[in-house]
Amino acid sequence: MPEFARAALAEGGPLAKALPGFRPRAGQQALAASIARAIVERGALVAEAGTGTGKTYAYLVPLLLAGGKAMISTGTRPLQDQLHARDLPVVRAALGAGLQTALLKGRANYVCHHHLERHLSEGRFPDPGTPGKLRRIHRFAAISASGDRAECTDLPEDDAAWAYATSSRENCLGQDCPDLARCFVVRARREAMNADLVVVNHHLFCADLALREDSLGELLPTADAVVFDEAHQLPEAATEFFGEAVSTRQLFELSRDLVRAGVVQAPDGADWRALADRLEHASRELRLAFEAGDDRGRALRGGARGAVSRRWTAEQLRTLPELEDTLDAVLADLVSVSAIVAVNAGRGPDLDRCGLRATEIGERLQRWSAALAADERGGRPAPRGLDVDESDGVIVVEPEGAAPPLPGAEDPAVVWAETGAQHATLRRTPLSVAASFQRHRAGTPRAWIFLSATLSVGGDFGHFVDALGLHDARCERWDSPFDFDRQAALWIPRGIGEASAPGFPQRVAQAAWPLLVANRGRAFFLCTTLRAMREIADRLGELDAAEGIGLTRLVQGEAPRALLLERFRSEPNAVLIGSASFWEGVDVAGDALSLVVIDKLPFAPPDDPVVKARGEALRRAGRDPFSHEQLPAAAMALKQGAGRLIRSESDRGVLLVCDERLVTRGYGRRLIASLPPFRRVERWQDAVPFLPGAEAAVR
Repeated sequence: MPEFARAALAEGGPLAKALPGFRPRAGQQALAASIARAIVERGALVAEAGTGTGKTYAYLVPLLLAGGKAMISTGTRPLQDQLHARDLPVVRAALGAGLQTALLKGRANYVCHHHLERHLSEGRFPDPGTPGKLRRIHRFAAISASGDRAECTDLPEDDAAWAYATSSRENCLGQDCPDLARCFVVRARREAMNADLVVVNHHLFCADLALREDSLGELLPTADAVVFDEAHQLPEAATEFFGEAVSTRQLFELSRDLVRAGVVQAPDGADWRALADRLEHASRELRLAFEAGDDRGRALRGGARGAVSRRWTAEQLRTLPELEDTLDAVLADLVSVSAIVAVNAGRGPDLDRCGLRATEIGERLQRWSAALAADERGGRPAPRGLDVDESDGVIVVEPEGAAPPLPGAEDPAVVWAETGAQHATLRRTPLSVAASFQRHRAGTPRAWIFLSATLSVGGDFGHFVDALGLHDARCERWDSPFDFDRQAALWIPRGIGEASAPGFPQRVAQAAWPLLVANRGRAFFLCTTLRAMREIADRLGELDAAEGIGLTRLVQGEAPRALLLERFRSEPNAVLIGSASFWEGVDVAGDALSLVVIDKLPFAPPDDPVVKARGEALRRAGRDPFSHEQLPAAAMALKQGAGRLIRSESDRGVLLVCDERLVTRGYGRRLIASLPPFRRVERWQDAVPFLPGAEAAVR
């Protein structure tokens, strides 16, 4: 089959005949042949394909030619939609493949008739505009075949009203739902089970992985081959789903649902409002426990009540005097909810589900609390069945048969917490998902293909391979066909100062300003922190006001992401200033984006609980955390950010990285080597010729 796949993409092949403008690419043909070989051998392939290789067609062709059951998993839902609605039909028609395909997303993407109609009938919402939006969703659901909210043209996908019209794993009634017969989720899963090729996303795939490990069931069909597009995002998605989390938001939602269900389905069963109020009060006190820390904790939070998002290590959590008592109060209220709902069992499916939710949340809280308490140095004994290894303030817990079992429970994990302005989330995160992923692959013989433009660091795949335990995989890479030395320049300004120094974001804006003027905007600022993002945006506004360039500043958080991108593409002189969500998955080809500014190297914060715990684990194994974990992760993130610039053979532009460590530190050479080979320039004036139309702007 490898030669058939290669021929299908060659000159005179079916793709060239069917698609106007299709140009055969040697790299694409070689990649397709390598994927076909992995499918035939049912082996594992890790393939890095630079921008412009044509990796989508390179994996669709061999999958369709193979003719068996297959699954494609993407990193984002927009790519999932594009693949299923545009790319897959084109290639299938060109090859004359009669395979049946299906699109499957997580349940929160589909309208839930039960929850939508229940909320419409109750009619109580904080936002007075919500009922009208729900009526629009109701009209959409009445005529939609899929119920996929991405297809609803009357309401943006990220509108808050969707929370009242969809279900979650926690509040879905499953087989007890009175609307089961017309459930969009059930319909989508049935179509996926019957399809030859299913398009999913990494989050759904990893949720299925976790459920299978926990013996709770499975969401996805089996397949002979699985292709992961944007595979660099897979380790993070797997880490999320093999961990556990409980948030005060979940507790508040349970309280509200308990009142709704109890009053309607068992009005004489209990004082539901009082029961819910107690749980809500205890949940609020749990969040406030993080504000009652000692002087050290307040200093770490900058003294601000309800400050911006912050992460707490186990050591810091133990400084909170009220945390244990507030946890106990929440647990006691959850036990009460479970017991009272049990007395009223069978009186209504929504009420029964609330009881199950209270039990499940309580079990997760107990596991988290037990792990936090496992502190040998503090004199408290570890819970039975737990081995404890603590270093540098981070608890690493290795369960030994603790019940009930967790997904990947035998893998070391770190216990920590995260707080925002309104909610707290208690988390248990595995230090590695490699063992869990290996177990799943070993039990399911099939081809495993991992594709991305960023899987290696300087040609070394070790970081990605270690993350998922893919040591048996064949690793190959194909460079981009673009002429980067001709198309783009890399400028690293000197004398800008340390990235941690006060006023650095303002100096970033100042350094980029001459290029912004020459380019008339058309730029992305990719920032490593939200604070830097806001300060850069403010400084750009001051510079623009002083010089009257007329830039259109688009700042992350001021509008939905999709709207910001739409405005960036359509409005003149646009500058988009964003943080993490804009570093990847954004494709703006042509002159609209010809300048990318990165404020500093995207290293993870050294005090992050998970980063610290992983670092300690590497040290115990005799490995250097910086060179084995932090540097490769930063290199891949930097490569993703730089990849926003050149998206086609005709694109031109400038990459500006405002971090002198690229040239003053020894590891800088390794980071530069991971970037596309743009032309290095020493002055902004030398970068100007790489900006499309800049000569006219300068004149």
